[in-house]
Amino acid sequence: MLFTALRWVVLVAFIAVTICGNVLVCLAVATSRRLHQISSCFILSLAVTDLLLGLLVLPLSAMLELRNGRWLLGGVFCNIYISLDVMLCSASILTLLAISVDRYLAISNPLCYPRRVTPRRVGITLTAIWTCSLAVSFVSINLGWNTPDFRVQNLDWDMWDEGEEGRTCRYEWNNNYVLLKAFLIFYLPLLVMCGMYHRIFCVAREQVRRIRATTPSFAQAANAVATAREHKATVTLAAVLGAFVICWFPYFTYFTCMGMWAETHPNKLTHSIVLWLGYLNSALNPILYPALNRGFRRACGQLLCCRRSNRGTAICPPLLNEQIQIFCTSNENSPGLT
Repeated sequence: MLFTALRWVVLVAFIAVTICGNVLVCLAVATSRRLHQISSCFILSLAVTDLLLGLLVLPLSAMLELRNGRWLLGGVFCNIYISLDVMLCSASILTLLAISVDRYLAISNPLCYPRRVTPRRVGITLTAIWTCSLAVSFVSINLGWNTPDFRVQNLDWDMWDEGEEGRTCRYEWNNNYVLLKAFLIFYLPLLVMCGMYHRIFCVAREQVRRIRATTPSFAQAANAVATAREHKATVTLAAVLGAFVICWFPYFTYFTCMGMWAETHPNKLTHSIVLWLGYLNSALNPILYPALNRGFRRACGQLLCCRRSNRGTAICPPLLNEQIQIFCTSNENSPGLT
């Protein structure tokens, strides 16, 4: 009973953190004029995707965990649940890919960024992300592309069917589908993200070198500032890419191995660990991506720490207000890693 209660607490806390973090990001974009710019579209799309995952998928996944995999809502709802899970996780990963490309374009050539990243192109990119996510989820599952015999899974499973309480709602797969999905949804985006963030790091180092070269009269201060910026860029990129790899690499590696070995009954504990590790990325995204941007930090700080006076003006405690001002200095509207 104690272990069950602990699982309840952990899962509920996990879901609450995921929902609250992404709601905070959405509110920050809605309430801050500084964030009403094209560079915030991908962050907002990521937050909405992860929020929908927290609202529609994670409670059902938690129910499966607490009931040892038993599903009582029938085959149709099982397919819908699995399709939502695959679609939202895929959309989240592809949006992270789009963010890496967007930040590379913003940092590599800021003057050309407004011409390269237009509302039309952003709209096309988001449409492509959701189209691809729908194709590998609802379309493939409801057409039977993912099953070994190419039949739609769970069609013979009626809701509340007596004697079926022991059935589990699981994602079926075949070799070709596993390899194609893993390559398109994870391994290819991972390679592109590694390339983009490597180029961002190189650009950051080049900017540091220029700072050191153009301020010879203040060499000590310039070196201190340059070293701090280089350290910040390194930590930022390591956190962003490291979190993505740690969260999703175990799941897709396990998913690929199970599909290639035609394993239809994977180990429940291993499956639960790699699945919830992937879900962890949706809880970390509101921390990593908006929190690494000054504009988002300031907007979230005002939402969390400020209150409204009778006249409608924002009032913060003096010490907190001073800390926010120090924390959110120049270049607040930079679309890159600020």
